[in-house]
Amino acid sequence: MRRYRYEIDNVRAHLRSLWIIIGVQVVVILALWFGWSQSPRHLTVHVPPDLRSGATQTIDQVPPANVYAFAFYIFQQLNHWSEDGARDYGKAIFRISPYVTPRYRADLIADMEMKGKQGELAYRVRGVQEVPGHGYEERRVDVLAHGVWVVWLDIDLFESVKGMTVKKTTIRYPLRVVRLSVDPESNPWGLALDGFAATGLRRLSEAELADESAQGK
Repeated sequence: MRRYRYEIDNVRAHLRSLWIIIGVQVVVILALWFGWSQSPRHLTVHVPPDLRSGATQTIDQVPPANVYAFAFYIFQQLNHWSEDGARDYGKAIFRISPYVTPRYRADLIADMEMKGKQGELAYRVRGVQEVPGHGYEERRVDVLAHGVWVVWLDIDLFESVKGMTVKKTTIRYPLRVVRLSVDPESNPWGLALDGFAATGLRRLSEAELADESAQGK
């Protein structure tokens, strides 16, 4: 009789241990579920274009090459007037508005209004392209602070009115780029143009272009 009672006590002790294990598992499952529910649903990771030697990136790190590519692409879209600057400039500002800061957008609208009053938009066609041999290099992206950069773009600017070329020049644009993750749906880059750096844009002479090409080689 004592033997059976001893076996029953062992079974009861084993059941209690099983209930304890089940309780611990429930707590762990609830903790994991809570952690999973609080994790972000979407992560933006900026992958550098050159992965030949590998790369280690954190989630909030943006490679300089990606900053340069963003600045050039958005700036090129802003300055693409295919038919009539009086219409195309405003359309371009509206199209890229998710990729510029509110301050720069206000500056662009003011610039458009001023050019319109001065008659510099009607029937004007504009296009920009990167100067050959003046593409991305590390020295073309300056890090001012965390999430703030200055991108130096060397751009060939072309303008014509009714088929007649009125401007053809090479300009260096120092564009400020900042992190701006307001609406990831409209702006998956998480970056925005913020106007020009304090130095401002300037034309490049033939001597400077030749010197830059020699440095690049």
